[in-house]
Amino acid sequence: MTATNGGPTPGSDATGARPGTGPGPARGDTVSAVVRQWQAVHPELDTGPMEIIGRINRCAALLQQAEDAPLRRAGLSRAEFDLLGALRRTGHELTPGELARETFSSGAAVTKRLKQLTERGLVERRGDTRDRRVAHVRLTDAGRGLVDGILPDQLAYETAVLSVLPPGDQGELAGLLAELLGRLEGRMGALRA
Repeated sequence: MTATNGGPTPGSDATGARPGTGPGPARGDTVSAVVRQWQAVHPELDTGPMEIIGRINRCAALLQQAEDAPLRRAGLSRAEFDLLGALRRTGHELTPGELARETFSSGAAVTKRLKQLTERGLVERRGDTRDRRVAHVRLTDAGRGLVDGILPDQLAYETAVLSVLPPGDQGELAGLLAELLGRLEGRMGALRA
């Protein structure tokens, strides 16, 4: 995937052609068909970005549709588990605002999830002694036990999902996604302005 190991240049396929701009290996995924259709309608446009962003979006959609079997068995959504996980991995109380930042969620979504998780006895809230408008959220013993019990099964499930790629490719993909995410996190504010 990179020029540094003697392979194709960045942004090109295995033949050296840029995605969406010329003949390359035939791909059988749904994004390939979409790209071919757009190329037929607008052959003058570089559809290469669709090949990356379209595939990231399609992978995310498929993963969301499949849901997470261990979480589903525990009666949790991915978003609820992320909230519980944030409390567990940070190891201390968080405010709803901090939870929103940790889980990339809106404040309203966090409030709704906290209400459901509180009713289930998995988290508890306490008011701030100096500012009654501020709440602090922590895991209950039941919440901590649930997260610790699910995590090994969830990681095994995710390992099985990714087993379609060899370990080396998984590492390379993780590195590329980390680089993309880091750069996007630094630039998206400017792009939205």
